[in-house]
Amino acid sequence: MQIHRLFEIVYLLMERGSITAAKLAEHFEVSTRTIYRDIDTLSGAGIPIYASKGRGGGIQLLPNFVLNKSLLSESEQNEILFALQSLQATNAVQSQQTLTRLSGLFRRSSVDWIDVDFSRWGGGEWERQKFVSLKTAILESRAIEFVYYNGAGEKSKRKAEPVKLRFKNDSWYLQAFCLSKQAFRTFKISRMQDVRVLEQPIEPRGMPVPDLEMQETACGSLVQVELVFSPKVAFRLFDEFAPDQIQKREDGSFYVTVQYPENDWICSYLLSFGAHVKVLSPSYLQKLLQEQARRIIGQYQTEQKF
Repeated sequence: MQIHRLFEIVYLLMERGSITAAKLAEHFEVSTRTIYRDIDTLSGAGIPIYASKGRGGGIQLLPNFVLNKSLLSESEQNEILFALQSLQATNAVQSQQTLTRLSGLFRRSSVDWIDVDFSRWGGGEWERQKFVSLKTAILESRAIEFVYYNGAGEKSKRKAEPVKLRFKNDSWYLQAFCLSKQAFRTFKISRMQDVRVLEQPIEPRGMPVPDLEMQETACGSLVQVELVFSPKVAFRLFDEFAPDQIQKREDGSFYVTVQYPENDWICSYLLSFGAHVKVLSPSYLQKLLQEQARRIIGQYQTEQKF
């Protein structure tokens, strides 16, 4: 891409002082005419670049040129460097090279301020590689195949056109156009296995990607839930609920009111708090939890094989 070539031309000139158009053309595998057009573009952008003829001539920058005084403000430079460093989390092959070069151009000694790891604790290299494959498929517009386990543990093989990675409520999701369903679907990445990037290219469908909130509510209408939590699970409450949803009571317990999609997930989630949560409303949710509790007790009162 031209923008990459322009940055590298400036980098090479700052590093070497003077280079002929022929050498630059050979380096980038383009014509000398293209190089001269790039020089005009840089000059038009305010870069003090010029070409001199004769013995010892070539393309040069004015002495003592510093990129950050001519093209980008300090805050803009920082935004570029920080974004590139974050990009390294996806194992982008060129990001470290670009980061090193631009750090030199911008005269920054260190931009090592953030480290992002997409994998879960104990996930290992295989899980990080899953994100690399998904990123590659999205950026190169290629279809993918994978094995997927739904919320009920049912296994199926899927083929899809990936569009976007999303992070929501402590989990990563892939939004993709499912070729078997011929509709957009959201896949929880932790349930995706054996992700394979296909050679099959994909074309933009011209359809808006559904909002995650809209897809969530499509699974069931929202229900208002009132809960009381024991102080022993306070560490979870402030991770999983917004501050304005939590009220601390005089006895030290916590009153929480929240809206959730009306589906089976609610019971499973509330059971993860064990005896440290009590449902105040709706009443039917109280009965569902009571029934679940009786089933759990029953598993330990009678012999049951799984």
